[in-house]
Amino acid sequence: MKKNLLDSARHIIVEGPIGVGKTSLARRLGEHLEAELLLEQPETNPFLSRFYQNQERYALQTQLFFLFHRLDLLRDLAQPELFPRTVVSDFLLEKDPLFAALTLNEDEYTLYRQIYDRVSLPASVAPDLVIYLQARPETLVSRVRKRGIDMERKISDDYLILLGESYTRFFHNYEAAPVMVVNSENLNFVDSADDFQLLVQRIESMRGHREYFNRGD
Repeated sequence: MKKNLLDSARHIIVEGPIGVGKTSLARRLGEHLEAELLLEQPETNPFLSRFYQNQERYALQTQLFFLFHRLDLLRDLAQPELFPRTVVSDFLLEKDPLFAALTLNEDEYTLYRQIYDRVSLPASVAPDLVIYLQARPETLVSRVRKRGIDMERKISDDYLILLGESYTRFFHNYEAAPVMVVNSENLNFVDSADDFQLLVQRIESMRGHREYFNRGD
């Protein structure tokens, strides 16, 4: 019997803008699949809180720290003996330039791209499945404000809106792996077992390279 995509995938990525719930879903999915978790842990970035207070000054340092941190995580993934089981992560390396384009000035972005293009290639192995979580800009703003993480208090509404729009454009053109696009507006994958099981069933039934999941479909 042919395995469905969820059973056969070795590397599954949950992605989406700040506040959409990607890390929470990655943890829930990892538990369900008894998989290894590969999570970003943004709180380990020593520049991030300063970036939210002064983006112009700390954008490049913040971006480069994240780039090398993500590469370190993916370098381990390239060694199958370290990850004999399925791996679920909450970041896609190829979206790294998305943040850079939003926050860096022209000269900084040119330097960043030179570094990114030289160091990212060995780690640019396409995942087996990407779950892309979407939500309206006002929903993202509300969720970020509600969770009350101290260093996020300085994030402007405009930045969150631009980030959401950038994610939409990025995944509209993303073809490197199968993508399940999920409208997370009316779904709670952490607290609702029914919502989570519904998502699992939709992924298991995937047949195309790109499919969409909306509550009520």
